[in-house]
Amino acid sequence: MVVLETKPDDRPTTGPAHSADGKRGAGRKKPRSPVRWALLGVLFVVMIVPIYLLVVNAFKSQQDILDNPFSIPLGKLTFAHMSAAISSPQFNVIGGYGFTLFLVVVVDVLCILLAGPAAYVIARSLKRRTQLVLLYFLAGTFIPGAAVIIPVIYVLREVGLANTVTGLIAHDVASTLPVSIFLFVGFIRTIPVDIDHAATIDGAGRYRTFWTIVFPLMRPAVVTVLILNSIGIWNDFVSPQILLSPSSGHYTVTTAIYAGISQYSTDLTKVFPNLLLAVAPVVIFFIYMQRHIISGLTVGAVKG
Repeated sequence: MVVLETKPDDRPTTGPAHSADGKRGAGRKKPRSPVRWALLGVLFVVMIVPIYLLVVNAFKSQQDILDNPFSIPLGKLTFAHMSAAISSPQFNVIGGYGFTLFLVVVVDVLCILLAGPAAYVIARSLKRRTQLVLLYFLAGTFIPGAAVIIPVIYVLREVGLANTVTGLIAHDVASTLPVSIFLFVGFIRTIPVDIDHAATIDGAGRYRTFWTIVFPLMRPAVVTVLILNSIGIWNDFVSPQILLSPSSGHYTVTTAIYAGISQYSTDLTKVFPNLLLAVAPVVIFFIYMQRHIISGLTVGAVKG
């Protein structure tokens, strides 16, 4: 009978002590740089201070705002100024909600109807001229909107759409197409072409293939485009202010605020409440939908 002895040097080195050391080594995280924390702190302050001033001063009197805009006089805060801003017949930002929501819905629908098929053709084509079309659309993202507003006025005047809601909608749709097509193209390229081939074998045309098969798969990108376009249209001031004169009788949220501020330039008890009413919906909307924006922007970045 042979007895096999194990030498001390032959004992495995994966015992509890070594595994614990390995876990401790793996669990160590690289310390965060103080510069990074400092930059994040500065960015937080820069972003939170205007919001703080807007919220606090919307419930204060004129004298309290002028004396110390950063203070919070708990005993003097009142909702009277907010109620007056909501029910004011001269300047009611709530009245601009309806027209602005109308613009958001119409522009979003038209943008999806135009950008979707265009992006599908560009993403599925390998022709050089098609890629040039994509570059043409991308060029629109580098042109500031304020730089083309004057030529747009002349174009709308020539086609008879100056100072009309239709002209404003046409301008907003054209301004949202470049980014929308760019995002759609990047996402569609992650969808396998075999899906298109299978639909073709089943007798579906390209138009039906896109709307019934490819478009439902584009939900993250579509949601992202809708969110970005909606926030952009809601916050847009230059386009409605210039393309729609006061004689048109239509005011968006931003143009209504401008009209009210110019009328009540020294009455801060009317300025701050109306600004808060205009900003609150889009801030809440962005906070609630931000995860969809991030997922929609990143899902097409890496091809699966």
